[in-house]
Amino acid sequence: MHEYPRMKYYIAVASKDHIERGVQGGFMQSNHGKSTSLKRLRKGDSIIYYSPKLYFEKEEKCQCFTAIGEIKDEELYQGVMSSADFQPFRRNVDFYESKDVSILPLIDDLDFIADKKKWGFYFRFGFLEISEKDFLLIKNKMVSF
Repeated sequence: MHEYPRMKYYIAVASKDHIERGVQGGFMQSNHGKSTSLKRLRKGDSIIYYSPKLYFEKEEKCQCFTAIGEIKDEELYQGVMSSADFQPFRRNVDFYESKDVSILPLIDDLDFIADKKKWGFYFRFGFLEISEKDFLLIKNKMVSF
């Protein structure tokens, strides 16, 4: 009997203004356009974006989960940007209609945050796998209006 790999759940970190461009275009980027984390994703895996700030070049805090979706296919490709010097790797995503949700009231209930006082530490690498339980907790806040 053929065993299919189980769906996995991830959080990627980016400013809200960058995430909005990806949602509009139906794609995701991670870790400043590097391919490493995107290679881990498979069709059907779920992704949540966390935005520590609103704008990439400003310090205005956001601290919200700002987008959620499902990896659409197995394609890893390089996007075309206005600068020929920057061709970030991307994955296609079917984003859900959702609302921004603050992380602050969820910290105590999220298992991937072991040290609740240093919760920001868990986002430092820009990409992490989370449990289905944590994913569903966040998803239920983001897509239930």
